[in-house]
Amino acid sequence: MAKKNGSNQPVIGLVMKSLAAEFFQSMRSAAITHADRRGDITLVPVGTETQTEVEMQVSLIRELIAQGVDAMVVVPIDSQALVEPVAQAIHAGIKVINADVMLDSDLMKQYEIDPPFVGPDHVMAAKIAGDLLARQLGPAAKVVMIEGIPGAINAQQRQQGFVMSAEQNGLVLLDSRSANWETEQAHRVFSELLDDYPDLEGVMCANDAMALGVMQVLAQRKPDRRIYTVGIDNDVSIRPLIRDGMMLATIDLLGAEMVVRSIDYAVDALWGKERRGWIKTPIQVVTRETLTELSF
Repeated sequence: MAKKNGSNQPVIGLVMKSLAAEFFQSMRSAAITHADRRGDITLVPVGTETQTEVEMQVSLIRELIAQGVDAMVVVPIDSQALVEPVAQAIHAGIKVINADVMLDSDLMKQYEIDPPFVGPDHVMAAKIAGDLLARQLGPAAKVVMIEGIPGAINAQQRQQGFVMSAEQNGLVLLDSRSANWETEQAHRVFSELLDDYPDLEGVMCANDAMALGVMQVLAQRKPDRRIYTVGIDNDVSIRPLIRDGMMLATIDLLGAEMVVRSIDYAVDALWGKERRGWIKTPIQVVTRETLTELSF
C-alpha cells in the first residue's frame, strides 16, 4: 500500500458533525479507542460544533485533502453540499467511506463518484419509534413531529418513517417542524407547538437531542400531564428519562459500531478490498423494559 503522506502508517481522516452532541461525541471516542487498539493507523478526527456548519465541514474535508490523508470517513451535515468536496477527495486518490448520512445519489452520479455507505435504515428506525408511540396511545391520538435539518437525507428518511407509522397506525399528525437536530431549537419549536396544539398527546422526535428539548418544556409546563415522547440515538442524557418512565422509547443506531466498521472498511480499501453500495448497520429498540438489558 502506497501512503500518500509519507507516514509509516496510513492516515485516516474522520470528518464528523456536531461534536457538542452526545451521539457524535460517543462516536468520536469509539473511533479514537479503536484506532489506538488497532495500532496500525493514524486517525485524524475533526468535526463541527453544531449540526448546521456546512461550510465549516466542507473546509475540514479540503484541509484533510491538503494534508494528504490516505482515506477519509465522512458523516455529512448536508447530503448535497458535501458531495463536491467528497468528490474532490476521491479524485485526489483518497479512499472515502460515507457514514450515517447518505450523500445525494443524483449529485454523486454527476460527479462520477460512488463511495460505499455505512449506516442504518433510518426509515425503519423512525417507523419503529412511531409504532411504539402508536402502540402506547392507540388510534386517533394527536401527535406532532420534530424534524432534523431539512438538507440531510437521514432527516428526510426519519420523517418518512414517522409519517408512514402515523398513517398505518391511524395517528393524527397535527404538525411537523424542524429544529435542526438541536436541543435549544427543539425547546423553542416545541413550546410553540404546545401553544398551538394544547391537546396533543404524543411527540415524535427525529433525534434524542431534540427529544431532550421537548422533555425540558414538558417538565416546565406540563409536569403533571403525560405526553408520550419517542426519539432516536439512545443518548446518555435521555436514558434516565426512559428508566423513570418520563420518555417512552428511543432507537439506538449503535454509532460506535458504525464508525468502527467505517474505519476498518477505509483501511481495507487502501489494501485493495473495497466495498460497494449500502453496508447496513444494526439498530436496537430501547424502552424502560429493555434498558437494563443493554450494555452501555
